Amino acid sequence: MTTALDQDATVRYEPRGAARDLFKARESEVFMAGPAGTGKSLASLFRLHLVALHNPDMRGLIFRKTAVSLGSTTLVTWEKKVIADALARGIVKWFGGSSREAPGYRYSNGAKIDVAGMDKPEKIMSAEYDLVFGDEATELTLTDWESVGTRLRNGKLSWQQQMAACNPSAPTHWIKQRCDQGTARMLVSRHNDNPAYVNADGSYTEVGAAYFAKLDALTGVRKLRLRDGTWAAAEGLIYDEFDEAVHLVDRFDIPRGWTRWITVDFGFTNPFVMQWWAEDPDGRLYLYREIYRTRRLVEDHAKDALRLVRACVDCCGTKGRAHDCHDCERCQLEWTEPRPRAVICDHDAEDRATLEKHLGLSTIAATKAVSPGIQALQSRLKPAGDGRPRFFIVRGALAERDPALDEAKKPCSTEEEITGYVWAVKPGGTTPEVPLKENDHGMDAGRYMVAERDLGGRTRVRWLG
Repeated sequence: MTTALDQDATVRYEPRGAARDLFKARESEVFMAGPAGTGKSLASLFRLHLVALHNPDMRGLIFRKTAVSLGSTTLVTWEKKVIADALARGIVKWFGGSSREAPGYRYSNGAKIDVAGMDKPEKIMSAEYDLVFGDEATELTLTDWESVGTRLRNGKLSWQQQMAACNPSAPTHWIKQRCDQGTARMLVSRHNDNPAYVNADGSYTEVGAAYFAKLDALTGVRKLRLRDGTWAAAEGLIYDEFDEAVHLVDRFDIPRGWTRWITVDFGFTNPFVMQWWAEDPDGRLYLYREIYRTRRLVEDHAKDALRLVRACVDCCGTKGRAHDCHDCERCQLEWTEPRPRAVICDHDAEDRATLEKHLGLSTIAATKAVSPGIQALQSRLKPAGDGRPRFFIVRGALAERDPALDEAKKPCSTEEEITGYVWAVKPGGTTPEVPLKENDHGMDAGRYMVAERDLGGRTRVRWLG
C-alpha cells in the first residue's frame, strides 16, 4: 500500500492476511492475535496513522499497561517505522501534554493521537476518542479494556473502535473468552502476514530465517504460544490461577517500611536462585529482584548479591581505572535498602555456611513440605477479601540473564517458570500430587517464601558482621 496524502506525505505499507482484514474491520472491538513476529502491532499502528491522516479532527489513542513500557517499545516502532516521514515533514508533531491534556501526536489537519499507560489513566479517562489501540493486550485487565471503551464517543468517524494486538495466552484469558462469546472479533495473524520475515512466495527472508530459528528452539507452552500462535496452557499446570495481567506488576518504588526477605534455592549445574521479596502492611508478597544463574560458585553469587544492595558512600578516592569500590577494603559501603528480616535457604549445610560467610547474614532452613507449600501459594494467587491476590512478581526482577539457559531454551527466571510448572505424570497416565522436577528452581524458592509466612515459619535471625 502506497498512499500520497496532503503535503506530499507518503505512507508505504504492505498489509497481508489478518493485517489486510484489519483495515476493513468495523466491529467495535477487534483483536489482532497470533505468534511473535507476525506484524500485529505494526498493522494496528499503520491503520491508526492512516485514519488520522484522512480524517481531520479525529482523536485516537495508543496505550499499554504502563507508560514506561509504551515508551520503550510501541512508540519506538511508531516513530521509526510508521510516522517517520510525517514527522520529518512537520505533518505530525509531538505534544508533551499539559495539565488538561495527555501527551501525544498532533497532526496538521487537526487530528490527535494521545499516548498513555493504564497505570496513569487520569487524563485519557476525561477525553473522548474515535479509534484506540492497546498493545500487548494480554497485560491489560478486563477493567482496563472496558474503561477505555467508555471513552469511544468523539463522533468524528462513522464508526468507533478499540483495536488491540497480543500474543496468545492461556485459553481462559478474558480476551479469548470475549472473542469466543462474540463480544469482540479476533483476527488471527500468521507469520506469512509479515513481509519483513516472509517473502510473497512463502520463503523466509534472511532476517526471518534467523528469527524463526529462535522460535523453533522454544519448548512447551512458550513454543505453542509464540511459535504456533495457540491459546494454550501447559498440560497439568499447577498454578493455573496465575494471570499475567494481574500477578505481573511493573516496577515501583517500594516503601522502606515494607519488610524484606531473601529466599535461596542452591544449584550449580541447575540454576542457583536468590529472590528478594517485599511484604506490604497487608501481607502481600512482591518478588522484586532475582538472581537466576548456572555454573557459578555460591561465594560469587553472594558477591553479586551484595553489589545489588550496597553502594559506596565514602570512596577512597583512587583514580585507578580498574578501581571497584565493592572490592576495595578502604571504601565504605552501605546497604541501599532495608536488610532482610530473614534469609531462607534450601537445606544444604555446606552451601548455607558459604553463603553466610560471604553475604554477612545468617540463614534459616526453609520449610520444604511440597504439597502444603503449593496449596499455600495457590491460595495467595486467588483474590482475597479486598479483591486483590497476595502474590506478585515485578517485571524486570531478573538481575542478569543467563546466556547458557537462553541457549538451551530453558526458563531464565521465576516469571518464565511459573506458566510451565506442571504436575508429574506417571507412565500409566495418572497424575500424582507431586510437581515435575524440571524447571522448578524459582518455584521452589517462591514456595519457601510463602511457607515461611503462611505455614508457621520462623522469623528469628541473628546478624553476622
